[in-house]
Amino acid sequence: MDLYEKIRSLPTQPGVYLYKNAEGEVIYVGKANNLRSRVRSYLLEASQANAKTGSLMREAVDIEYILVANEHEALALENNLIKQRKPRFNILLRDDKTYPYVKLTLADRFPKVFATRRLRKDGAAYYGPYFPGNLAYRVVELIHRSFLLPSCKVDLSRYHPRACLQYYIHRCLGPCVEGLTTPEAYQDAVRDAQLFLEGRHAELERTLTARMMAAAEAEQFEAAARLRDQLSTVHQLEEKQRIATAELGDDADVFGYHFEDGSLAVNLFHMRNGKIVDRREFFWEDLPSLLDAGVEQAGSEGTRKAGNKGTKEQGSKKDWDKGNEGTRAQESQNTEVRDQVFNAGAVFSALLKQLYIDQQYVPRTILSPVDFDDRETLAALLSERTGHKIEIAVPQRGEKRSLVDLAGQNAKQSYTQRFRVLEPSRKAIQEALADVLMLPELPRRIECFDISHIQGAETVASMVVWEDGKMNKSAYRKFKVKTVAGVDDFAAMREVVERRYRRIRDAAALVQIETSANGHGSSLADHDDKNDGALALEGSSSRSKEPKTMPSLVLVDGGLGQLHAAAEALESLGFTSQPLASIAKKEEIIYLYGNEDEPIVLDRRSPVLHLVQLIRDESHRFAVGYHRQRRAMRDRDSELLNIPGVGAQTRQRLLTHFGSLRDVQQATAESLAAVVSRNTAESIWRHFHRESTTG
Repeated sequence: MDLYEKIRSLPTQPGVYLYKNAEGEVIYVGKANNLRSRVRSYLLEASQANAKTGSLMREAVDIEYILVANEHEALALENNLIKQRKPRFNILLRDDKTYPYVKLTLADRFPKVFATRRLRKDGAAYYGPYFPGNLAYRVVELIHRSFLLPSCKVDLSRYHPRACLQYYIHRCLGPCVEGLTTPEAYQDAVRDAQLFLEGRHAELERTLTARMMAAAEAEQFEAAARLRDQLSTVHQLEEKQRIATAELGDDADVFGYHFEDGSLAVNLFHMRNGKIVDRREFFWEDLPSLLDAGVEQAGSEGTRKAGNKGTKEQGSKKDWDKGNEGTRAQESQNTEVRDQVFNAGAVFSALLKQLYIDQQYVPRTILSPVDFDDRETLAALLSERTGHKIEIAVPQRGEKRSLVDLAGQNAKQSYTQRFRVLEPSRKAIQEALADVLMLPELPRRIECFDISHIQGAETVASMVVWEDGKMNKSAYRKFKVKTVAGVDDFAAMREVVERRYRRIRDAAALVQIETSANGHGSSLADHDDKNDGALALEGSSSRSKEPKTMPSLVLVDGGLGQLHAAAEALESLGFTSQPLASIAKKEEIIYLYGNEDEPIVLDRRSPVLHLVQLIRDESHRFAVGYHRQRRAMRDRDSELLNIPGVGAQTRQRLLTHFGSLRDVQQATAESLAAVVSRNTAESIWRHFHRESTTG
């Protein structure tokens, strides 16, 4: 049965259809209330020379379909299949970024707390999502400080001989070592963290107050002081919440867009409690094909449905002008692409489905700049899944329309920066990097490591430094790998990272000893707070330019093997919460330690990716340069040792006297005799002038 016969024999029930090409690849996924009627329309559109439909029908050789019970199921199934198959004729959400949650591993013996972007059915409790992305990281840090729950990779199903640095700076209860805490005390801390994350601050305050009074009566003053500090943190958060909720407003997502020259930029504003807390950007460059996809998906089927529902046709130029006065495209009459009508409704239909279906949290209000065919169906499906009413509105006037216009103006700026290649500001790149890698604050210093060798010979490493927006070459460091024989990049990375950060560990331990000896009652954690949350590193005369803090990010060149090797080195020194990432050369995938199963794939135009690549490439260049230098030294040394009568000591005397192998080569026999014996000097001279004497 050929394709056209299959289309004519389709059922008339709701379902999802999949067009396939000759290689069996799914090239388009669509949904319909009446499969036969919807799919047969492709034959009519192709015969009427619809550019997109014609190209689809020329490639399609087969069609499959899946029947469902109703339109809601068809909508959900279509979304899942588009995300799984990524058909090239569909409008695809290229940015699959999700906002992070805070994960509390309640199924563990000693629960830990993490920031994660992926929800799993693993018995853990998830809280969020958090806007902006690094807020989840800051919440985790606050839980470390206030409730002393760890987020390290240490196996807590068994006890270990010693605790890491986090315990000694009072950011962990130390469940890894027997006797440092009790299961009961640890469970109290877990319950406190749960109340905090659930926003039950009044109940948490009562619990903390009662436990603080009981500890004071029992003369456990250190425990009482810690509970007092936790109470202070809760009070501060309550004050901030009162200020936020005093302003009128509710949770909403606001969309705006700008289309020009076949490319599209979309901005999404996240509003929480009436405030804009974060902005998200989406871009499409290949809009000539997307344009046609929109005409097919929402223009043909949507127009017919509009007659039944009283909905306006979404593909008209009139709707585009009316809904986007501030962001109207300057279309040219000289090119076919610009003469086509941009169907914004099709884009937002696909975008909102891929953004919100299957998400745990959906705001109660979604403001779209344009109407689209299945807006009401999508709102009903989201309401059904979230358990509360979801409104997808298309405001035409008033405050909500002003918000949509504001998002549209920002989308125009995003378009300019993206497609007109303007250099983003340093702060913008820092903010984007902090968001992507979930850093607790804007990155000021990044240290990057790379390993270089040839088949295990002369293995060396480099460390380059990006600081305050530029490469700081005076802070670069070279390492000669000492303990690794043969080809073992992982062991070499482990050695180099451990050597680099052992200084900070030792300095932190020294500070702890000194403060304890002085009896001031202050801890290293207090010292830490005075230095913006980073550990102090005392300077030395030989390294006066060494940083006094841990870097904002440790970056390694390589994949998961290099990442885990660096992590082992940091954890052996007690730095279990140090932000750490790696970037693989070929795939350009960024792995964030602690979230390895969620690799970060950035768009090739992303300024964040460009920055990470710049730092990685510089570390590679510096490592290769040092490796070549070591090879040259090896070759130089071996050439002198090949001369009869020249041993290691004689070689050293010659190089020290003349300064280089080249000067030794150019020296006369008399000059050489001033350093070595006459016979040896003549042997050296003859070795380097063999060709001239034989000629």
